[in-house]
Amino acid sequence: MTIRIAHQDELPLLQALEVAAGVLFRDIGMTDVAAHPPPSLEVFEHFRRAGRLWVTADAHDRPTGFVFVKLVDGAAHIEQVSVHPEHQGQGLGRALIEHVGSWAAGQGLDALTLSTFRSVPWNGPYYARLGFVEFGELTPGLVAIQAEEAALGLDPAERIFMRRVVARE
Repeated sequence: MTIRIAHQDELPLLQALEVAAGVLFRDIGMTDVAAHPPPSLEVFEHFRRAGRLWVTADAHDRPTGFVFVKLVDGAAHIEQVSVHPEHQGQGLGRALIEHVGSWAAGQGLDALTLSTFRSVPWNGPYYARLGFVEFGELTPGLVAIQAEEAALGLDPAERIFMRRVVARE
């Protein structure tokens, strides 16, 4: 497995990967989440150009997962991390998050943050195993993200925000 910045011609593949990953939500009855469209090509390109859209690539250099990151209140906010269902359970999501952690340390950022579903069994507990903890009072930038999520139809009561301190070497 390789982790690298996404190539521009791969962006449609990343959209398809996101749709495929969404099937897991349909399987637990979250059909609205599963039916939500993937990020636009423009969104992917914005993060790619900024150097904050990484992919895991297989032996044939095809993307198998991705993560993209916003800079929010002095932290690297993991906006989206997805792994294709055919490649889940192999540690690719963890590898992407650890890559973001190393990148954030190199940028002098203090923490990684993310938001996730409170009731989805593979979300909050998974991130807790990776060292993330839920935090109560949101920073102004995270309040704005919470509002963006609500505007997309995500119930704030069903979302948790989590933080992990960036390890310094």
